Amino acid sequence: MTSLDGMKALVIGGGGEGIGRAITRAFGAAGASVAVADISAARAGEAAGELGKGGLALSGDVRSRADVDGFVQHTVSSFGRLDTLVTVVGGQVAFVPAVKLHEMTDEDWDLAYEMNLRYVARAARAAIRAFLAQGGGGSIVSVGSVAGIMAAPEQAAYGAAKAGLASLARTVAAEYAADGIRMNIVACGAIATSVANTGQAADDVPEIPMRRLGLPADAAAAAVYLASPASSYVTGQTLAVDGGVTVRGPFPD
Repeated sequence: MTSLDGMKALVIGGGGEGIGRAITRAFGAAGASVAVADISAARAGEAAGELGKGGLALSGDVRSRADVDGFVQHTVSSFGRLDTLVTVVGGQVAFVPAVKLHEMTDEDWDLAYEMNLRYVARAARAAIRAFLAQGGGGSIVSVGSVAGIMAAPEQAAYGAAKAGLASLARTVAAEYAADGIRMNIVACGAIATSVANTGQAADDVPEIPMRRLGLPADAAAAAVYLASPASSYVTGQTLAVDGGVTVRGPFPD
């Protein structure tokens, strides 16, 4: 049921290491052909190259509507259709400083919003148009964050954008369920990547109930599930992949 055999996918932000690369690899291993979009043509090419004939490299900037529309158009023209869109690009500290709200500038707030929500809406809009034109429905999976569920100290713009992402998924679910189009969120907790390096050992994190950082493969497995027939009756949902952080109580063990 979690096979993606024969499916055509677009992963935006899959060219680098970390969650995007893990999702690209997992989709390929599950049988999907994958178009990999990244701002770096070299990274996109390397990721797509791992998939052989099933890989397609695309480069562009998610801040450009033309580039985002082009990702979808090139995927459809190359593969013949689009079955799944996955959006990965996001974060705050990778783009703007982590500061308290009163210290954040309008420019930094706008950039965090752009990189975490606005481009996803653009991509979803383009993908939905493709889904409707070709018929048969489709799935959108967006990588979110527990910062959109809990408080996000020193990352207010990021948390607000990720909360908005979950709302977007619910709205897409309500508007397009009858067309067979689904959208769901993978809300990641602390994932061990080069960008989000906590400096702690992956198996010694007392703040996390499971006592370890998540791995990119943990997020990738959730993305495969939400793109696959196994989740065909799931839409508008946020699946927390966080080791239990969002359900932990305030009391000590």
